[in-house]
Amino acid sequence: MICSYCTGTTHTVEDWYTCYECDRRFPTQKALYTHMNVHRGKYKCMECGKCFGRKQHLTAHMRRHSGEKPFECTVCSKRFTSSYELLLHSRTHSGEKPYKCLICDKAFSQTGNLSSHMRVHTGEKAYECSECNKSFIDYSHLQRHERVHMTSCNKTSELKRNDTRKFECTVCGKRFTKSAHLVAHGRIHSGEYTCHLCDKAFSQSGHLQVHMRIHTGEKPYECALCNKRFIDSGHLQRHKRLVHKIN
Repeated sequence: MICSYCTGTTHTVEDWYTCYECDRRFPTQKALYTHMNVHRGKYKCMECGKCFGRKQHLTAHMRRHSGEKPFECTVCSKRFTSSYELLLHSRTHSGEKPYKCLICDKAFSQTGNLSSHMRVHTGEKAYECSECNKSFIDYSHLQRHERVHMTSCNKTSELKRNDTRKFECTVCGKRFTKSAHLVAHGRIHSGEYTCHLCDKAFSQSGHLQVHMRIHTGEKPYECALCNKRFIDSGHLQRHKRLVHKIN
């Protein structure tokens, strides 16, 4: 595989530089050093304790606490805390969709939307209901499902009294039935498993590893019938089922 970060060099993710703190891997030493700032606490928010790899990311984050929005859209005058948020917003006016699905070629204006879409192919269900542990592809589906629990009770107050979600996230207020679920969720806020290319955060290292293949183009799973390759086993199984009719 030709790595886009090391022009002309052929290597795999196994050749990348590994962080000794969390075992995350990076294509260059510079990317690893930037990531290590998160563990060193070099760029740490004094309001909520979240750490960042780059100073500009901390600066943009601090504006969320202060309410400052220095970046203004020239089309509709809406304001944003960072130039990146303004860029994403501008695509709603321009119609630009630079992020394309490697499976079905559907295009998106934001990497987050592409990541959510990829779960349709992988079958990953990252959002779990704290009431019944049922999982969903994206957060909006989880929210819709949680209303079922709310309406099944005669009163919201009764639901609160019987609430078994004793473990609450101090950052966003989301509650969980088990401490392990809270710990896993906390990794999203801490940046423990954060993509250094698009800053998308994950609660599990395995989810991050699959996500990184979107950027690297790595396809380690090969169909034995037609030799077509895929990002993960979920894509391969879906291919076999739809193309070769193998369940």
